[in-house]
This record gives sequence, C-alpha cells and structure tokens, in this order.
Amino acid sequence: MMPLMDYRGRKVVVLGLARSGVAAAKLFHRAGGVVTASDRKEREACPEASELEVLGISVVCGPHPDDLVTADTALLVKNPGIPYTAAPIVRAMELGVEIVTEVEVAGQLSPAPIVGITGSNGKTTTTTMTGELLSAAGLVSIVAGNIGRPLVDAAQEIGPNGWLVAELSSFQLKGTTDFHPRIACLLNLAETHLDYHGSMEDYVASKAKLFANLTERDTAVYNADDPVVARIGEASAGRKSPFSLVQRLTVGVSVEPPYPAAGRTETGDSVLEEPERWIVARDGSGKETRIVRVDRLGLPGRHNCANAMAAIAISLAAGARPEALKEPLETFRGVEHRLEYVGTFRDVRYYNDSKATNPTATIMSVSSLPSPLILIAGGLDRGSDYRELVPLFRERLKGVVALGETREKIRKVAEEAGLTNVAVVEPVEDAAETLKRAVFEAAAMAEPGDIVLLSPACASWDMFPSYEVRGSIFKQSAHTL
Repeated sequence: MMPLMDYRGRKVVVLGLARSGVAAAKLFHRAGGVVTASDRKEREACPEASELEVLGISVVCGPHPDDLVTADTALLVKNPGIPYTAAPIVRAMELGVEIVTEVEVAGQLSPAPIVGITGSNGKTTTTTMTGELLSAAGLVSIVAGNIGRPLVDAAQEIGPNGWLVAELSSFQLKGTTDFHPRIACLLNLAETHLDYHGSMEDYVASKAKLFANLTERDTAVYNADDPVVARIGEASAGRKSPFSLVQRLTVGVSVEPPYPAAGRTETGDSVLEEPERWIVARDGSGKETRIVRVDRLGLPGRHNCANAMAAIAISLAAGARPEALKEPLETFRGVEHRLEYVGTFRDVRYYNDSKATNPTATIMSVSSLPSPLILIAGGLDRGSDYRELVPLFRERLKGVVALGETREKIRKVAEEAGLTNVAVVEPVEDAAETLKRAVFEAAAMAEPGDIVLLSPACASWDMFPSYEVRGSIFKQSAHTL
C-alpha cells in the first residue's frame, strides 16, 4: 500500500459499512481520496450512510454496481468478512487493483509499535489480558482490532510512546502485505473458517502473514506445543519468545514443573496430588524469573494458563517489569462471552461461552469446568461432522441440548457418546425464543450442583448476527429461570 497522502485525488473503494469500513472511508476522505463506500445491505439497514454522505463521501447501498471497481481504482479496502469470491473483489483482482483490510492501513498509520495477536482460540482473552498487564506495568496501550474497536481509529489516537494491542483474525491478516508489528503472537491453530479460506493451507498461510515482515528488532511469541505454530515462529526473523505448558524452555515462558504431555499423568501410571506449578520466564542466559503460581491465575484451565504465558511473553518483550505482572494475572477474570460466569439459579451454575465458535474452543472450555455438566451446543453448519467431540461428550457431559443448523449433527455425536439426556430444539421464527427454549431444556435436565454451559462449537450466523448477541440472549434467558 502506498503512503496515505498518495491517495489524494485517487479513487478508493471501501467495501462494507461496518465499524472498520466507516473508519477507513473517513480516513481516506480526510487524506483527499475520492472515496466510494459500498454495502450490499439496503439503505434502511445502513444507518452509517447518511453520516458519510454529509462528509461528501459517495455511498452505494444494495447490490454492488458493475462499475464500482474500475481501472482507475487505486485501492480497495474490504471488510474482513467479505469473501474473495465477491464480484467487486474478483473484478479488482482482474484489474490488478490492490486489495487490503484496515489492518494494512492501520499498520502504516500508527505512530506506536503494534502488538499483533492471533490464533484459532484465545485471541480475545489474551489481547485483553495483555492490555491489562501493560497498564499495570505503567505502559500506555490501546486494545483494538477484531476485539471490537476499529484499528484505524485506535491508530490515530495512540501516541508514539504507547502500544497498539491488536486482536487479529485470519480474515484481517489475509488482506495484508506490508503489515509490520513490533511483537507478533500466534497462540494456536485449529481447523476453522474453512468455508471462507477454502483450505487449511490458506487459513494457516493467512495467520502466518503476521510474522512475514518481522526483523531482528521484533519479537515472535508463539506456542512451542503446537508443531505448526512452532514452525512458523521459528522460521520468522524476529527474536524468539516461545511459551509452553509441557516443555521446560531455556528461552521464553513455561510452566515449572511442566504439565505432563497429553495422555500421561505425573508418574505415567497413576494420578498423584497436583504439584505446585509456577509460570517462569527465562532469558537464555541462565536468568530465571518466577511470575505467578498457576493455581493463583484468575482464569481456570490449562488453555487459560497458555493464554497467560503468551500475555506475559508479550508484556516482557514490550518492557514490562516482571514483578508488575503477578497481581493483574491473579485478578483478571476474563472477557464477556468467554467462559463467563452468569449466575447460580436453583443451585445450578450457568456459564456463557458463546465465543466458542469451533470444536477446539468447546473442548477447552468443557475441560476447564467440573462435572456434572449440561452443554448447549450447535449453530452455523460449516460442513464438519463434529466427531472429535465424542470423547469429550462421553467422559465429561451429563446431557446435551442441540440447536441451530448443526442440531442433528450434535445429537448424533451425543448419542454416539452414549448420552441419554439429549434434547433437540427445533427452530422457531424468533431466534431468541429458540435459544430461550434451549436454556429451559438444559435447566430441566440439571440438578442442584450441576453446571449449564453454552459453548456452541459453531459460529452464530445461522440464527444471530454475532456471538455477542447469542451470548447476551443466553444470559437474559438464564436470569428468567
């Protein structure tokens, strides 16, 4: 992408009028670009249109016109969720027009160094935690990106002495070329979003773009326990700062003593009392710093321990003092819709994990909570058979309530796991009512001391516009019990 001011007098097309699209349209308009913003929604569903038109920005609502992208288009800025098969994007590729997401724009715009955090699971938790750790250490930071706030807006607010902490999706990273974070973090990789990417190879390649432009002055933070992630991190030009649950690292952040590898106990033969574990940072020179005891972390579960280690590695690379990290790690209670405690009703605890939009996230969450447990699952059908959930269902669940497009697939998995408490909620016209009925079904299965968990293992778009809406309705429904 050219420097921003080079677009003065040149045609810029912004595709999608979500928050990031509106921010990008305003930015290029202020830079003197001839901006056209387009959204397939009808005019009445585009409340942002009038605001942009008052500024002098052309807005097109409804079907994209054939001449939206022309040979004189200098740049197309796309909403990350719009597929590359959309007609204006196909046309741009045919004409050789550069296609980017707002991440590329913000990367050029930000006067502050950027922390980029991505992964299949744990992005929001790690990004939020990192922001809190940096603040506790006295470092200025703004959290933005896929977490909700447009990166372009944050990039214009942050000063040169702060840190822009960005949660980044594979959709956003796919539309980058020169994006250059100072610290890049890859948490994990699991099969997801293949309906968008078309293949696991494209999905992994999009995530790996986060590391593509690192130099020896930058830092690569990566999960040493994930072989694909480790290869990406180790191949980068940045300084290496891995983290691990099961390995004793000489450089990076790890658990001491390490957790046993999957399928093994502390002795390999029998389960002994859990030892006292610490998260430890090592710099490779023999210096070792204990950061916090694992059992004192504010969030339960090994996956949250891994998220904490990533946030620690990032914070240390940004210059945080190790002793400043202990207290915020112990008091951090997570983010909304991610293993969020909703309340106890009739002696049954309810948790909202609506952000679990793939099976791996659901496995992590269920494994973090004690049994007996009733799971509400199901949502957008992306073609998976969800059979990887069978062992989890068999070993950890008391009952399952299935809903959404994948309800029959979830039911089959539950029955294969040998569960007898299985309910399928058929859809009604009001999606909120459908979810409310699922909550009532789960409540009917539950007994005092049980847990009801919404952890769908699927995206929300078959019934709801976002996982946030789905989670909010779940919480409202639980409070009516």
